[in-house]
Amino acid sequence: MIELNADIGEGCDDAVLMPYLGRVSIACGGHAGDAASMEAALRLAAAHGIAVGAHPAYPDRAGFGRRALPAAASEAAAWVAQQTEALADAAARLGMRLAHVKPHGALYGVAARDAAVARAIAQAVAALDPSLVLVGLAGSQLPAAGEAAGLAVLHEAFVDRRYQPSGQLVPRETAGALIVDPVAAAAQAQVLAEGRGVATLGGGTVRIRADTICLHSDTPNALNIARAVHAALNRR
Repeated sequence: MIELNADIGEGCDDAVLMPYLGRVSIACGGHAGDAASMEAALRLAAAHGIAVGAHPAYPDRAGFGRRALPAAASEAAAWVAQQTEALADAAARLGMRLAHVKPHGALYGVAARDAAVARAIAQAVAALDPSLVLVGLAGSQLPAAGEAAGLAVLHEAFVDRRYQPSGQLVPRETAGALIVDPVAAAAQAQVLAEGRGVATLGGGTVRIRADTICLHSDTPNALNIARAVHAALNRR
């Protein structure tokens, strides 16, 4: 069964999602998160036997990391390395290791489109720990850069977001960009898992590679979506 993952440590009720997840990405000080929340998220994941990874972001708490900041590729990579190291240190104190790195929000989007940013992030992750898996938007610049840097990668798809014909996500501020209906989210998960074309917001379909499928913990109705998606994936 293809795994469902979620981004946690962002102030939501993460515990209720755990039974439905196979992987979590933990906020580590950029858009959200501090020492206490990182430790709590790590312990929660460990109790459920879930793979853990870093979810670094632009240092923009006011904008929840969803605004692109003007920064050189090297600066973005430095933020990724610093935040990932902070979570890795917290994990080590608990006898845990990180499995992956997945940028958050606007940084995720920029790394998907900008080859220089993607390359800098991939190289920073490889320098930090070459055993880390790099998670990025399916078919985008980030997983390509990860492979070029010698990293294992996961092409990520989403059950709670609509797609453009290009395979990019519809911007959050666009009407209809979010999928909050559990039935619709489960249907999209099943299409992704089966490798069929996903319906785009404006009509038509696009094929999206899905090594792992994400649900945002702050999406409205997240728990019911997680239940429905988990059930749909288990029916395959």
